[in-house]
Amino acid sequence: MVDQDLIYRITRVIYENLGASVEAGKVERLVLDLYRAIEPSLVGDGRPITPQIETLPPARSSSDRLVISVFGVDRPGIVAAVARILAEAECNIIDINQTVVQGKFAMVLIADAARSRYSVQQLKERFRREGEALGVRIYAQREDIFNAMHRV
Repeated sequence: MVDQDLIYRITRVIYENLGASVEAGKVERLVLDLYRAIEPSLVGDGRPITPQIETLPPARSSSDRLVISVFGVDRPGIVAAVARILAEAECNIIDINQTVVQGKFAMVLIADAARSRYSVQQLKERFRREGEALGVRIYAQREDIFNAMHRV
């Protein structure tokens, strides 16, 4: 059986070392080659399992994802404004959670920016300007940096 967690960890290390701009197909091939090289030592009965490339998870790095946080006084249009910026950049919303507590708005959103038309810095600037116009604070950060900052 293919160890999906190991494949994910190998992929993450490669992206952390080579950067997010490396070609995804090359990373997939490299991960597959590495996995095949170490797999015999992982199988208890000594029979190597040859994973097929289509069984590998997509080569996504947490540096391809953004954590977007929004805080402020609730008003119509906040979610729409953030979603519009992401849609214009061709980013996909992976997960979203928002709440309103006694008129205070809070939202955390995870977006896949692997195919973004804009850099993270450009997106941050667009969120900052939109937040000012809406009277809320919008923070955007790469997920790998967010995770590193909040690691215990």
